[in-house]
Order: sequence, then C-alpha cells, then structure tokens
Amino acid sequence: MTRPVRIGAHLWPGGAPSYKSWRDAVLRAEDMGVDVVFGYDHFHKPFVRLTSEGPELLPEQPDVANFEAWTALAAWAEMTTRVEIGTLVTGMGYRNPDLLADMARTVDHISGGRLILGVGSGWYEKDYSVYGYDYGTVKSRMDHFADGLRRIEHRLAQLNPPPVRPIPILIGGSGEKRTLPLVGRHATIWHSFLDLDTFRRKDDLVRQFATEAGRDERVIERSIAWPGDGGAADGYAAAGVTLYTTEIHPTDLGYDLSPLKDLLAWRDNRN
Repeated sequence: MTRPVRIGAHLWPGGAPSYKSWRDAVLRAEDMGVDVVFGYDHFHKPFVRLTSEGPELLPEQPDVANFEAWTALAAWAEMTTRVEIGTLVTGMGYRNPDLLADMARTVDHISGGRLILGVGSGWYEKDYSVYGYDYGTVKSRMDHFADGLRRIEHRLAQLNPPPVRPIPILIGGSGEKRTLPLVGRHATIWHSFLDLDTFRRKDDLVRQFATEAGRDERVIERSIAWPGDGGAADGYAAAGVTLYTTEIHPTDLGYDLSPLKDLLAWRDNRN
C-alpha cells in the first residue's frame, strides 16, 4: 500500500495574541500547501519538554491565553477547503465517547469529509483538575481510553447520516502494554515522537498487534514528529513513515510559518 508523504502543521493556540491570529495561521498553512492542520485538546497551554518517553512538564505552568479545540475545528471546517483538520490529540476523559463520535461526524460533514479524529488517553493533570474531571490513574485513564475507542466505533456506525467518509482515527502514544495493542486494533494513523531505532522496534509490535486483531497492518498510516531535517526524515521514510508533523508555537506577533517551507520542499522532493 503506497501513500504519498504528507506534512502536518500542529498549530498550538496557547499563547496566541488572539483567536484571529490562530485562524489566520490555519488559512496561511493551507495556502502554503500543508496536508493536515492540527490543534491540540488542552484547556491550558502545557509547558513541556518532549522526550522519547513522552512529554515532561516544566516546573512552572502559568496560565496564558488559550482556546478550546472542537469549537475551533467546526470553524476550520467551514473556512478551509482542502486541508484535513483534527486534534493532536483529543483527551478521551474530557468528553463522553458517544458524544465525541457525534461531534466528529458533524465536523466531518461540515468539512466535506476532511476530519481526522485524533485521540489519546489524556495526561495533563491541570486540564482535569481545573475543569472538574477525575484525573484517576494511568490504568483508569487507559481503561477509559480503550472503552472509549470501542464506543466511538460503535456510535459512528449508528449515526444518521453516517460520516462523509470512514473517519480516520489517529492514536497518539507508544506504550507497549496498552497503547500499541489499541493502535493495532483501532487506529488508521499511529503518531509518535520516537527516535528511529525505537520506532522500528515498536512498529514491529504494531504489525503484530494488528495481525492479532485480524487487521491488515498496512491500513495504519505511520506518523512521526518532524525529526529536525530531511536527512533524518529520510530514515523514517525508509521505515514506512508518511505523515510528518511539526509544532508551530505563537509569539506576541502571531505565527511564524516559515519553518514549514523546508518540510514542504522535502515532501515535494520525496513525492
């Protein structure tokens, strides 16, 4: 199964000078030719350092300007015409999974079939505690995540009208005991932040888990955070990765999208 290389712009709203600046960045990214525009599903901007083991919180977690993801996605669905849109990723604990499926179906219709449903178990405690959700434990969040994926798939099959297309489900994470088996069973896209050697090893597990679930592992697109340059990205491409995302954080002046130029040039050369 051959897929083109794709580029995703992950536009963080946290710290944006205004909603308009975030909105304009989405439109500019589409005009530049990116394939997917993602937001995040946090009620507060996380101040984190990304590591191979996942996000690591920095000591200070101040409140800054921020905007909610799914109301924004509905607006993006109306104002864009070509790019796929989604969250990287929606925390399962914040919304009833059946409702989330209905929200996704509706945004999919608004966009004409361009939604990617990115989901994860949730990890940022401040989002839970401030908004009155039970943070629980890693186990309880993973249990809820697994049950939520099942409920989403069931609800999507019941909705009238159904989605415009089978909505791609993106699962973020790389835990071998719980997350990767769920990737093998449910994901259309698997997203991670792994170094290349670790990615190869865990990709073998995704293949195994998909086979055990009775699925063709080739239906799962591999996605990775941009590794920094085209030479490094070539290694991931050789390992089967086709979707590359890069975070764009706002400044007081808005969003600088110039880093996307190198990614898009590399994509076009690969394709």
